[in-house]
Amino acid sequence: MIGVVHVECMLYEASHLKQKRAVLQSVKTKLKQRNLSVAETDYQELWQRAALSIVTVHNEKAGAEKELQRAIHMIESYTEWEITSVHYEWL
Repeated sequence: MIGVVHVECMLYEASHLKQKRAVLQSVKTKLKQRNLSVAETDYQELWQRAALSIVTVHNEKAGAEKELQRAIHMIESYTEWEITSVHYEWL
């Protein structure tokens, strides 16, 4: 089972792209340490918005869902941003 979660966030305190990318790089590194694939998929040129897509592969849907929920909780722990949208896909 392949699980994908699309997450959109607002970075209210980011004042330039370099600041946004520093936060994103930190998040992406932590997600990759959990064996998740992650990419910034939209809003690359906007400094107060970000869209990430996170992918995992598991032999059961419940396992994939658990991993993706852990990723969402980790993202929520960052005080620099607020999640505005979460959308799951199952392939």
